[in-house]
Amino acid sequence: MSTRTIALAGALLAAAGVSACTSGSAKPSPTVTVTRTVTATPSSENAQSSSGVLKMGTRQAINDNANDVHITVQALEYQQPYQGPQPQKPDASQGGDIWATAEIKVCNISGPDINVSQTPWSLDYEDGTSIETTGLSGGDMPKPEFPMDKPVKAGRCAAGLIAYPVPSNKRPERIVYAPEGTEPIEWAVSKS
Repeated sequence: MSTRTIALAGALLAAAGVSACTSGSAKPSPTVTVTRTVTATPSSENAQSSSGVLKMGTRQAINDNANDVHITVQALEYQQPYQGPQPQKPDASQGGDIWATAEIKVCNISGPDINVSQTPWSLDYEDGTSIETTGLSGGDMPKPEFPMDKPVKAGRCAAGLIAYPVPSNKRPERIVYAPEGTEPIEWAVSKS
């Protein structure tokens, strides 16, 4: 678009120059102002705090060049308590008294098929505790569910909700993606 705008400005200047030359009077040439609008897209660098925690919704690229795997991961939203149809309340052995959800998206940008799962995703709390996914799926769990052990071809994505049994009296600080063999990636959870 900016090339078209500059070309148009050049054409207008040329036309203005021709009409000024053919005129018999000494009128000043018209002035043409070209305004170019540039829209910045947020990068993971701009959306990252000094602690390395990403802003919710930020897409993070993971490139494993040795294995030709190029993916992006996102934690899109955290909801506590989950607002949709309620599954059966978590029991005491699961560690929480209500259900919360994290909306997750993983895209296979290029390379071989990848397998996605809920397992690498967890919630971390200020007091150092963390809550892992229960691995429960189907039935009355929040929908659409993020898949468990599903292959994703290059150029495709997997997205959905991961349910966590959480204590109703506190909120996590971060959603963490930590697959085996890679550095964890974290997204900040809002206080409310």
